[in-house]
This record gives sequence, structure tokens and C-alpha cells, in this order.
Amino acid sequence: MLLTIYSILVLLYWAFLTLWLIYNGRKILTLSSISAKANKKEPSVVIIIPVRNEAYGLRDALTSVCNLDYDAYRVVVINDRSTDDSGKILSELQAQYKQLSVINIETLPGGWLGKNHALYTGSLASSEAYLLFTDADVVFHADVIKKAIQYCIRHNLDHLTILPGMISNSSRLSSVIATFVIMLTALQRPWAAKIMSSRASIGVGAFNLVKREMYLKAGTHKAIAMRPDDDLRLAASIKAAGGRTDVLYGKEEITVEWYRSVKDFINGLMKNIFSGFRYNVFLAAGGVIGTMLFFILPIPIVLIFGDIIDRILVALMLLFQFILYGYMPGAAGKYWYAFLTPYAGIIIIFIIIKAIVTNLYDGGIYWRGTFYSLKELRNQT
Repeated sequence: MLLTIYSILVLLYWAFLTLWLIYNGRKILTLSSISAKANKKEPSVVIIIPVRNEAYGLRDALTSVCNLDYDAYRVVVINDRSTDDSGKILSELQAQYKQLSVINIETLPGGWLGKNHALYTGSLASSEAYLLFTDADVVFHADVIKKAIQYCIRHNLDHLTILPGMISNSSRLSSVIATFVIMLTALQRPWAAKIMSSRASIGVGAFNLVKREMYLKAGTHKAIAMRPDDDLRLAASIKAAGGRTDVLYGKEEITVEWYRSVKDFINGLMKNIFSGFRYNVFLAAGGVIGTMLFFILPIPIVLIFGDIIDRILVALMLLFQFILYGYMPGAAGKYWYAFLTPYAGIIIIFIIIKAIVTNLYDGGIYWRGTFYSLKELRNQT
């Protein structure tokens, strides 16, 4: 009887999640549907890109950024203590593109995460009307900025996020990322970001476009200097400061190889997943339990211990998972990822537990060779 009740709850959870995410996801427009035709003079834009040991993919990404179809823009790259070939690549590209300038950082001041300090440094070295914060591995279609700026002007936006297409040569990694995107979308509710009365907001490292005056009003990156989830927090701080914000899907115009392997995914999320729980062990434990109950256990528990009714209920749950993975806007569009949901859940739980243990045992996090204490990190939760 208890197993049947559990199976019913799991079915209801996935049925609601599927219908809720697909219905609301379709409220978000795609960048491809936006006209690039300018109604007035295009405002100036500075594209700020932090680089730390990003030699892989850096040349392709920056080449795309330096060939955008937009007149009033320039690119500021902050080379943040790189020890690989990033500096050499940047020097070659700087000689090739006049709109590209490079700032070299040799030391990191106290009270800053490296990436946040690099982004802030780039903002200080610019005066353009709009700032676009992006990453060093993002490839842009030529008309991305033109479309994004026109959308901001038409809707009087202070901030715009564009959700990129994430490419991967690994099906296992893609399935884990798809599951993580589902979880993050449910938590952030990006379709509600444009509703001023809602606290929902969304920001991604691949594309955070913000008006300079609103960036200053929100406190710049100084206000989130020690936040590992800087992209999400920047959007939240802009919304809290009264800024008008919105989000678009842009998987056809912006692409990024977020991680190259499951191992890279684990190491990458280690730096910020605990901050998503406000460094609270009990909240993180709740995330672990919820993931266990709804993503990992249903199929194995019912297959081993369930009767025919339980198995029918879980088969229906799996059907909803097929629909969600196959049709959720912004997801990978591979229905069979549903079979790998337990695997993805295990990976995400492993990341959460490892992040908790590492943060508490070490007293902080190591990220790209720099240690940040938990005390400092908690000061900005």
C-alpha cells in the first residue's frame, strides 16, 4: 500500500512538472523570431569576456564575437592570470581585430572571486550604454547583438538573458545537462522574470546584457563579489533594483560547449551548487532527498518490490518524462534521456554531497587554483 501511494505521488509530480514546464516554457520567445531591423540609432555596446586558461575554443569564440553585424560595439577581454596559451591567442587576435582590447590581471585582490573581479574590471574600462557579459567559449551568430538590442529597446528592458544552445559529443553528459536544466528551470521560473511583481529572475554566463545605468544602480559586480553563481545573482540584483528584465531562447544563434565530460560537469558545479542552497546544509540535504525520491528511486524500487499497479503507475511516470525531455522548450529534445534520469540524479546528488563535504572540510572552495573561504562566501548569501 505504501509503495502504491509513493508511485501515485511520483506520477503526480512528473505529470505536473511536465505540463507546467512545457506550458510556461512556450511563453518565452526565441531570438530567431526577433527582427534585427533598427528603428533608431543603435546604442553602443561593450562585450566583456573573462579569460582564465581558456585556450580550448577561445579562438573560435572570439572570432565569432569580433565578426558581429553591429556597428557600435567593441570587445574587452580580461586575461585573468592565465598560464596556458590564452595570452598568446589573445595577442594574435588583438593584432587582427581593432575592436578587441585586452586587459591583463596579474593578482587577485581580497574579497573577490576571480571571474567577478574580471567582469568588474572590464566594466571600469568601458563607457558604452550597454554591457554584455559573456564567457570565453560562447560562439555567436552575426546578428545576435542587433536582435538583442532591438528587443531591449522595443520592450524598454534594462536586462536581457539569452539561453544558449549547449552542444556536446557525449550522450551521457547531454542527458545529465538536460536533467539539470529541468531542475534549474523549475527553480528559477524564467518565464516570470519579466513580471515586475514576481521575484523570479534568470541570468546565464553566456549572455547577460544590461544597461549601464541599471548595472550601476544594482551595485555592479561589487555587490556580488563573492558569489560563485554570479550570472544568476546579477539578474536577481537588477530585478531587485527595479530593473525590467526578460529572457529569450537562442539555441540557434548562441552555442556553447558548457562542459566536455561528466567529470568536467562535476568539477564545474562544485564551485557554485552549495551557494544555490545558501550554504545551508539542511536545505542541501532537502535537495538530495528530493532528487533521490523523484529522480532516482521510482523505477528500481517499483521493479524490485512493486506489483502490477505500481508498475503501471511508474510506466505512466516514464511517459511524462519522455514528453518532458522531448518537448520542453530549451531542453535537448531527446525523449530517450528519460531512461537516464536516475543516472543524472545520481550525478547531481554526488555533486551536492561532495560540495558540502569539501566546503565544510576545507572551510571553503578551490576554483581554478584560488581558495575562497566559506566565511567570505557566506557573507553575500
